[in-house]
Amino acid sequence: QVQLVESGGGLVQTGASLRLSCTASGRTSSNYALGWFRQAPGKEREFVAGIRWLDGRTRYAYSVEGRFTISRDDTENTVYLQMNSLKPEDAAVYYCAAAATIFLAPRTSGEYAYWGQGTQVTVSS
Repeated sequence: QVQLVESGGGLVQTGASLRLSCTASGRTSSNYALGWFRQAPGKEREFVAGIRWLDGRTRYAYSVEGRFTISRDDTENTVYLQMNSLKPEDAAVYYCAAAATIFLAPRTSGEYAYWGQGTQVTVSS
């Protein structure tokens, strides 16, 4: 079992920055990928960014590439999502998820076995 706890959500204005954190505990290992997903009201949950724990290789959704950065801290077992130049369409509940894989972080939510509780991000225009 892997437990994930997110933090860092909040209310910001358009153009502002926010950093989300996700701390993993339990049966973690290097053969995992951590992903960030988001879900806005009435919409499907969508992939935002992911990182392969083994070597830190990342991948992003096209809608956030260049604005968001995912990173990890091995010593703290924590993944961060730095979100810059936030737009109203970035508003959603953001979820951290873990997938047991040796490949790059999957883009599909069904490949993730473990999920955090979510943290709300609101962007005012």
